[in-house]
Amino acid sequence: MASIYQSMSDAELAAELERLEAAAQALRDKGLKLDMARGKPSPEQTALSKPMLDLLTSETDLSDGTVLTENYFAPDGLPSARKLAAELLGVDAKNVIVNGSSSLNLMHDLVAHAFALGICGNEPWCRQGRAKFLCPAPGYDRHFTVTAHYGIENIPVPMTPDGPDMDMVERLVETDPQVKGIWCVPKYSNPQGYTYSDETVRRFAALKPAAPDFRIFWDNAYIVHDLYDEGDELLNIFDALAETGNDDLVYEFASTAKVTFPGSGMAFVTASDANMADIRAHFAAVRVCPEKISQFAHVAFLHDAAGVRAHMRKHAAVLRPRFELVERKLSEGLGDLGIATWTHPRGGYFVLFNGPEGSAKAIVALAKELGVTMTGAGATWPYGNDPHDSDIRIAPTFPTLDDLGQALDVFVCAVKLVSARLEASSRA
Repeated sequence: MASIYQSMSDAELAAELERLEAAAQALRDKGLKLDMARGKPSPEQTALSKPMLDLLTSETDLSDGTVLTENYFAPDGLPSARKLAAELLGVDAKNVIVNGSSSLNLMHDLVAHAFALGICGNEPWCRQGRAKFLCPAPGYDRHFTVTAHYGIENIPVPMTPDGPDMDMVERLVETDPQVKGIWCVPKYSNPQGYTYSDETVRRFAALKPAAPDFRIFWDNAYIVHDLYDEGDELLNIFDALAETGNDDLVYEFASTAKVTFPGSGMAFVTASDANMADIRAHFAAVRVCPEKISQFAHVAFLHDAAGVRAHMRKHAAVLRPRFELVERKLSEGLGDLGIATWTHPRGGYFVLFNGPEGSAKAIVALAKELGVTMTGAGATWPYGNDPHDSDIRIAPTFPTLDDLGQALDVFVCAVKLVSARLEASSRA
């Protein structure tokens, strides 16, 4: 179906271009400086957790059962913190390590462990020729950066609303022993906001990798980040693994980065018994114990999984109007033009926008020129290489509603103008 600009006569297109150039200049003259570059919680959201800072004083009893929070020991994390993490993940607390404030750091450490030392007695990846990692794309740029940092070849795998293209995943994983892992954000994927279907989860659990040291890096970053009470349901990957006997296939990660304070929360990892023994042996060489006082404060504030979900409903009340504003602005500004599509997530932190082929870099550059900084075009693809130059990640969480509305007006104008320019160029 032709876009509105394709259906215009040359004279009509020239007049539309003149109108859009004038609209862009009016926005440029405002001198805006707005930021939609990354998925950061807003000040309204971080304020929700500030009461946690009042819970500990010099008089607080820091005992967590038999563990003295203020001293060494408990290398797997406080018992209460592990119990809370286990509740959220739906696993046994004995298979949970709570350590550090960044799940991305845990992922990096396990990639480094596999690369330099090997997983569960297998040869290190660095001695097996060039390792490969599957990267559902568009996807999370920081995932791709970790594997690229070690010289691991990142291979893009197309995403669908049900998750990665599992026909391609199965073919590559089950035939190529150099394929050592896959990045996954299974609930409210970054940047689409898709949740993997039950069939996709079960197909992951049933994989028969050619490499004995293949692992799924299951980054469940948005496990409790619903925008609505009727959030998406994700099948527990470990329940699916129990049906296939592939217990050792998965490392699962999550954190409270976007629950309480980014950079000052709790990060956790869970896996099979054999994997956890391997992880503990690796972590023992580099960690004496985690920062347990932060864990103590988090448990005192959040209490349990029900407490986390109650807290996240407050986050949703802040975020929902922002996502609904994105939907409204894009629908009103672009919905009838035939030049763009976008996702409609019910949770997570992003919206994926798809413009005309060859437009994304130009749209992001023009938006910057008009006063709005966005995630770089191509960032959601391995090596920054979007083959169609069409995907743009919209991060609506940090700006105020007023700033977000202005930023989206700029973005809509940039999309229209770039699309009209592309059509005019194709006729030249």
